Amino acid sequence: MPVRNRAKGEAAAQRILERTPGAQLSARTLDLSSLSSVADLADQLLQEGRPLDILVNNAGVMTPPTRQVTTDGFELQFATNHLGHVALAARLLPLLREGKTHVVTQVSLSANHNAVNWEDPNWETGYDAFTSYSHMKIALGLFAMELHRRSTAQGWGLRSNLAHPGISPTNLLAAQPQMGRPDDTVRVRAIRALSRRGILFGTAESAALPAVYAATSPDAKGGLFYGPEGFQHLRGAPAEEPLYSRLASPEDGRRMWEMWERMVGVSFPE
Repeated sequence: MPVRNRAKGEAAAQRILERTPGAQLSARTLDLSSLSSVADLADQLLQEGRPLDILVNNAGVMTPPTRQVTTDGFELQFATNHLGHVALAARLLPLLREGKTHVVTQVSLSANHNAVNWEDPNWETGYDAFTSYSHMKIALGLFAMELHRRSTAQGWGLRSNLAHPGISPTNLLAAQPQMGRPDDTVRVRAIRALSRRGILFGTAESAALPAVYAATSPDAKGGLFYGPEGFQHLRGAPAEEPLYSRLASPEDGRRMWEMWERMVGVSFPE
């Protein structure tokens, strides 16, 4: 379990072990907003040499009301939700290839809105919380699709696909004072209330199912997109969905790949 907060991670691991006797589980420190933390975990795993079966690119932060910058100088959402994931996957490619890994990248409904900010991916001017979140999710989706194309072309043996959780009242939406959100918004309170009543929105448990399906089902395929099958894909059982048009362009995928390689200074070995 790669975790940012080691104490919370250890507590979660203990709960899992209590529910699943005999499970083998360990917690590792990983802060995806820090490229040095990404490198440290990758070095540990490469030294251990154990092939990876599944990699789910799911961690993230959402819509800080004001622009925040990581220690590496990147806008927080773009760094944590996108650059950290692709830098980790690049460093772990030998273990991914050996394990013929199923790589699942979690995007969101926001990847079907707005566009990539190609001229200012770090949002140094004109920062908008929701627009930059969409930008990041589109960028992440383009990476996942390009990863599948490159794996197919170069014989890496990986299966890369996409998932999205719909909308549910997880902690991603909750008040987070460290990000400038001291209280829950009206929108978050409404989502919680409707979710409790089984109306429109899913639960944290149901939101996890599309990524689990994309990673583990023998029917899930590389290069495809999975999400909730209910109304407007907000909740429901996992099912294949049409790929959002913003994620479909091979040209944009190559452009994004080259951009993040320049930004993080890490390349996928050939």
